Amino acid sequence: MRTIGLIGGMSWVSTAEYYRLINQAVAQQLGALHSARIVLVSVDFAPVAQAQHDGRWDAAAAVLVDAAQRLQAAGADCIVLCTNTMHKLADRIAAAVPLPFLHIADATGAAARASGLTTVGLLATGFTMEQPFLRERLEREHGLRVLVPDAPARADVHRIIYEELCKDVVTDASRARYLQVIDQLTGAGAQAILLGCTEIALLVKPEHTQLPLLDTTALHAHAAVNFALAQMPARKDAP
Repeated sequence: MRTIGLIGGMSWVSTAEYYRLINQAVAQQLGALHSARIVLVSVDFAPVAQAQHDGRWDAAAAVLVDAAQRLQAAGADCIVLCTNTMHKLADRIAAAVPLPFLHIADATGAAARASGLTTVGLLATGFTMEQPFLRERLEREHGLRVLVPDAPARADVHRIIYEELCKDVVTDASRARYLQVIDQLTGAGAQAILLGCTEIALLVKPEHTQLPLLDTTALHAHAAVNFALAQMPARKDAP
């Protein structure tokens, strides 16, 4: 089994989901008491978030490059960046270490295309919705049309992520607002909703909407498991 290197802490809430999902998938595939080989570097999110909002991306990149280098030194076989927004810096992180970088957009785009989707609505931080780094990769590499909400909706989605979800706060009022935004994207032609922030799946689940949801956290976690278990035989009773 290869060792998965996680850059986490952005936020700790979604990083805990990565850990749970990865280990559950390994146990399902290998059985018995198997769990994943994981190295985790969990950064302090407060200064990273401040750097995001100040536009100091070089400072944020330095933190994440350092984390990637620590993972390499600890024996990781790949890099998994447990956040959508910081994939803005994916190229810098990937260039800093000679390890495979498992990009969250590739895991998500492959799942969308496998489901026959051509147009998706994106819910994410304001950075991810308004800047091109995730949308353009999904469009260029996976042939998807990516829709984003209007400006007031983007502001609400962003605020709820940072003020609530990153602090493990989930409210019915915020879920109702997200569902309104999903309705807006559905009306614009979205065939599915891309949960493009790793905390959103804590708030919006399949039972809350009839539109298919693409959970980037789950898809990214399963891509990491596929990498870790590549060329390893599954147990005989595995589904």
